[in-house]
Amino acid sequence: MSKGTSLLRLVLALLACLPLAGVSWAAHISIHAPKKSKSQPKISESQHTRRRLHHLARSRSVSPTPVSATHRRRYHERFHMSSFAEDIATGDVTTGEDPIVRQAAIDALGNMNGTVVAIEPTSGRVLAMVNQKLALSSGAQPCSTIKLSVALAALNEGLISKETQVALGGRSRMNLTTALAHSNNAYFEALGRKLGFEKVAYYAHEYGLGELAGYDISGEQVGTYPDEAIPEKLGGVGKMCSYGEGVSMTPLQLGAMVSAIANGGTLYYLQHPTAPEQVANFQPRIKRQLDIAPLIPEISDGMAGAVQYGTARSLRLNFNEEEILGKTGTCSHDGTRFGWFASYANTSVGRVVVVVFLQGGRPTFGPKAAQIAGRMYRNMFDHNFFIAGPGSPSDTATAKTVSTNP
Repeated sequence: MSKGTSLLRLVLALLACLPLAGVSWAAHISIHAPKKSKSQPKISESQHTRRRLHHLARSRSVSPTPVSATHRRRYHERFHMSSFAEDIATGDVTTGEDPIVRQAAIDALGNMNGTVVAIEPTSGRVLAMVNQKLALSSGAQPCSTIKLSVALAALNEGLISKETQVALGGRSRMNLTTALAHSNNAYFEALGRKLGFEKVAYYAHEYGLGELAGYDISGEQVGTYPDEAIPEKLGGVGKMCSYGEGVSMTPLQLGAMVSAIANGGTLYYLQHPTAPEQVANFQPRIKRQLDIAPLIPEISDGMAGAVQYGTARSLRLNFNEEEILGKTGTCSHDGTRFGWFASYANTSVGRVVVVVFLQGGRPTFGPKAAQIAGRMYRNMFDHNFFIAGPGSPSDTATAKTVSTNP
């Protein structure tokens, strides 16, 4: 047997297991290999051929690196703040708060680094504010809770209804109910780009962002809303409408907006009584009436869906006796992670708004805030809050409402 023939056979043996479009290399080579001929010259084994064969032999003996290995190299954000804290309620002024609601909030929050604000949406009375230093601070990025104001803006402009299918790229489409329930970013980015910054900002201010939410609440800060869209390289108006990028919102601002949704469109100044006589003489103060009453049924299914089967379903681990509607939010900024959940209980005897805001590291996120809210609703329910209402319901039920210009 000639050296050329043996070389060819060795190549065929080494490459026989390598596929090429469903045909083995050996078959491929045999198709194109010249037929044996007595007149065919002998082929000598060159140095280049020997190196090539050695390389092929080594490649057969080494296990290939799985393709998925490259996908395991993921970026992990580093967080600099703890998700846990002790004595966060120290220094809170509690004399005018509802004792049942406050204790429910404290027990639900536990040692998480955050704040809980409970509001009577039909009057703007703050029933409890745990960790008042954080609740009254300059706020934080609202994350996906900004989607509530964007949804109302798009509905108000007639851009969508809750059944409108919005194209998300390719063949993917989604309506408002599903987008709110699952907090779909692409959906709200699309709405933001269609609305444009001027309309998005107009409605955000109309719903109370960028201004004080409270009436004469000592220490309250205002948060920020930008005068122009963030740069396109940072996501532009689309990112502002999906993650609240560039916006700083306070728990009180979010609570006031959700209270307006819960009560049918009245944006009240929030008031935090600090003495029993202030509770007895409480007078609701209207900031402005919002033209959202016809729109509330359009977003209610999505907010209810968030709790029933969406991003806030962790709430139901602790409470499912009454209908809860809400919206979660999770994002991070400069090494701190934020977890939001704003909600209201829709009961036959009245409503209460609960806002949970958490800050910290990896254990902090929106579903955790929803779980805390569920514990709080459970505590209030077990203490008959949804039967009796706030400690002195007659104080606000018969109070005269005062309309105050912003």
